[in-house]
Amino acid sequence: MHNVRATLEAREDQSLSPLAARSTRGVRAYPEEACQVRTAFQRDRDRVLHSKSFRRLKHKTQVFIAPQGDHYRTRLTHTLEVTQIARTVARALRLNEDLTEAIGLSHDTGHAPFGHAGETALGQVYPPGFRHNEQSLRVVEVLEKGGRGLNLTDLVREGILRHSKARGDIMAATEGVASTLEGQIIKLADSIAYINHDIDDALRAGLIQPADLPEPCLAVLGTTHATRINTMVQDLIACNWWATGEAPPPDPLRLTMSRPVLDATNELREFLFQHVYLSDRAREDDDKVMRLIELLYTHFLNHPEHLPPDLLHINQQRQEPVERAVVDYIAGMTDRYAIKVFNLRFVPRTWVL
Repeated sequence: MHNVRATLEAREDQSLSPLAARSTRGVRAYPEEACQVRTAFQRDRDRVLHSKSFRRLKHKTQVFIAPQGDHYRTRLTHTLEVTQIARTVARALRLNEDLTEAIGLSHDTGHAPFGHAGETALGQVYPPGFRHNEQSLRVVEVLEKGGRGLNLTDLVREGILRHSKARGDIMAATEGVASTLEGQIIKLADSIAYINHDIDDALRAGLIQPADLPEPCLAVLGTTHATRINTMVQDLIACNWWATGEAPPPDPLRLTMSRPVLDATNELREFLFQHVYLSDRAREDDDKVMRLIELLYTHFLNHPEHLPPDLLHINQQRQEPVERAVVDYIAGMTDRYAIKVFNLRFVPRTWVL
């Protein structure tokens, strides 16, 4: 059979920017025979796409907990929007779309149920703390395939870990900066996606009104969902045209945005924190999520025999404290499954006579 992978790798050398990551650079923790038809990054993408953790994203909260409306974003649709925005930027800058896609599809696989409320709750009950980017890395390295992990390449795993942002500035790094430009794209595409789709969902829910959006931001970014995304994406491409190899690169290699667009984007993000994520309505739900997760955590900590056998096996094999298995179990739950388990453990059964 013809070695298609070798042809694709040669095509990368011919068509991609000198600053783009080559799939031949990807190193796996455990050596394995290369695929004949897919590059290493394409193989990573497919492994994530077929994983259980990826499928569970369809029933995990983005912002609105266990949404009943068909048009609200979930963690899965958020992931798809992030990935497509990132691929658009990567293609324009002649960077590696396959690496970008693999990181994009896997970056939130470790997210807890109930969105950031669930992440905060787990961080409060679990002494070492909980961060979804670290849990996403643990999912692909350890928890998938019964403890074997997905054996993704190092550049994908790095991109997963380093996609998180500090609150004040989408450029600020909490886990360092990805060494690849593709990994840096995911971090910015994540912000572009959720800032805009969270506005859309908040408007749909009646949590905010169009007139509430800060006018100075709209003057820079645009007054519609599509226009704002287009402004941010085009600005990201224009400000980093050096990534194509057609202009001298900066030192260090860091993607950026123009000051007006970056300032407007950060201000719009802060608006969401104040009026959506930390609103009185959201905090009311957060208190309920905190209580639910606190009770689940305490129950499984006291009754580890109720944990799934595969997680217990991984836990014992790695000689980790039982708290680690409890967090892995709760973090892997979907919203509706967490509620189902809570009802099973804490709500009296209804007897039918």
